Amino acid sequence: MTALSLQGALAAADLQALGVRVRLVVTRADALEPALALLRDDLDALDLACSRFRTDSELSRLNAADGARTRISPLFAHAIEVALRAARRTDGDVDPTLGASLVRLGYDRDFTGLPRGGAPVDVQIRRISHWTEIDLDRETGTVQLPPGVQLDLGATAKALGADSSAARIEREIGTGVLVSLGGDIACAGSAPDGGWVVRIQDQPGDVESLPSGPYATVSIPQGGLATSSTSARRWRRGGDVLHHLLDPGTGMPVESTWRSVSVHAETCVDANTASTAAIVRGSRALTWLRSLGLAARLVDNTGAVQEVNGWPHAEGI
Repeated sequence: MTALSLQGALAAADLQALGVRVRLVVTRADALEPALALLRDDLDALDLACSRFRTDSELSRLNAADGARTRISPLFAHAIEVALRAARRTDGDVDPTLGASLVRLGYDRDFTGLPRGGAPVDVQIRRISHWTEIDLDRETGTVQLPPGVQLDLGATAKALGADSSAARIEREIGTGVLVSLGGDIACAGSAPDGGWVVRIQDQPGDVESLPSGPYATVSIPQGGLATSSTSARRWRRGGDVLHHLLDPGTGMPVESTWRSVSVHAETCVDANTASTAAIVRGSRALTWLRSLGLAARLVDNTGAVQEVNGWPHAEGI
């Protein structure tokens, strides 16, 4: 989770979209309204393409096609490309073909409407990763999933939306801009003096108040910032506490060394990909993140914090 510290003449707006809190911040007050209009358009289009919780979305129609080749929009095709790139870069640790597993675990609607209790989960450990079998044809504008496979772009679509909207707002309006989609942050254009100051908190809670658990304040001049956490989206089935970050090898919530991982990278997609994969990789994540040269902050299950590759602390805060 993140909270933004407003500095100087920054202007900001908050809204709800894609099932998360959205924050838009610009460095020129006169740019806020036109930037907000662009952001709303982008989020509406992304939701219609990639939502797992709308029956009229392209993703839902593709999942219902049960292996039939399906015509898709350029936006949805790009979102699938980004998800497959994340899978390749992480050797499948960030896997877009876990939709059926999430449904089986009870995550079958927007999280705000998800019952926090329910019947026990019938554990069936089997091969459920099929991302290498997705057949995306950009020339014909079609895609085909293996029969029975359901796509879920939750690991990359919001990050892609943050990157795309921030870049579009900077390009069309000419303002420094930060877009946060549920804590997936992308920055474009000139940052305010001292950079964009962001607070990252480990435990869910009111982002306007100081958290009770570990937190960090960082300053980023550009790029993307993302946090993946096993603490943020949790629900119960039977006596089990479940969360939304799954082990591609089992289809069950991953049992990780880390309860949260935050990463700063060139783009929000890259940051989110790395933070999600680090949770899945567990104890192997530190070496992997160091090898990539990505600045990261990892909080283990005891609350102990480790930082790698020059994590960007905000000076004087």
